[in-house]
Amino acid sequence: MNGLFTRWRAGLSKTSKAAFGQMASILGASEINNETWDALEALLVQADLGIDTATSILDSLKRFTRTEGLIRASELFSALKRELRSRLETPPELKFESKPVIILVVGVNGSGKTTTIAKLASRFHREGKKILLGAADTFRAAAMDQLQVWGDRLKVEVIVGAAESDPGAVAYNAVQAGVARGADIVMIDTAGRLHTRFNLMEELKKVNRVVGKALEGAPHEVWLVLDATTGQNALQQARVFKDTVNVTGVILSKLDSSARGGMAFAIQRELGLPILFAGLGENTEDLMPFDPDAFVDGILTNN
Repeated sequence: MNGLFTRWRAGLSKTSKAAFGQMASILGASEINNETWDALEALLVQADLGIDTATSILDSLKRFTRTEGLIRASELFSALKRELRSRLETPPELKFESKPVIILVVGVNGSGKTTTIAKLASRFHREGKKILLGAADTFRAAAMDQLQVWGDRLKVEVIVGAAESDPGAVAYNAVQAGVARGADIVMIDTAGRLHTRFNLMEELKKVNRVVGKALEGAPHEVWLVLDATTGQNALQQARVFKDTVNVTGVILSKLDSSARGGMAFAIQRELGLPILFAGLGENTEDLMPFDPDAFVDGILTNN
């Protein structure tokens, strides 16, 4: 367990230092007053929790302070830690009951989607699962090449199409190949979508429908990759994707490169979506199942 927490602390060091590193000075030996609350609010907003989430946390802490009769600001730290933890759901256990399980992976350009798929494939491969990948990002040759390189490295089959071919056709072929090969999991990489472009989102709907035609009930999961460095801006992306293709879970990529890790709380509050995995580094092993306890410990570790 200590090793797990150490990895999370290292991955969240930027968020911890940039935002929560001021906690010690805010929650010092002074008495709780209006300045304490103002400073704490500024810190939570700076950490990218969002105004609504920050306000809700402060309201809860103020009620707790009155109920428990707290006087010293230093007494607030453990209460804050409990409050932050209560805002994060433990992600559901992944139960892949269908065979194959079809996972559609979506996200905007530059979110780290293709690399995340490779890391997921590596994880599932290590668990003994038979994996097949579908390179349905046909508008970006580099994405198909990147996925093929990973497939070769992991000895995982990748279904590809011609450059700029119909992504729906590639997705359909990937699902059929997964059924024929007896795969446990088929992950389909989709083209990076600008959530503000209506036609692109409609095309993503089409891919989603085509996958359902290839196998009844598919896709069984739709995972949205969000770039943690974009902070609150990722929330609007997530809302549109959720409405478009019924997202079932979120993966936070580049969390180790971000000082905006507080967005995790806003995702839970405003979207009600489980955070399944978090990227804490460049290596395949650095894509970790989301652990709320380790996350809260990581962002508060300098205090």
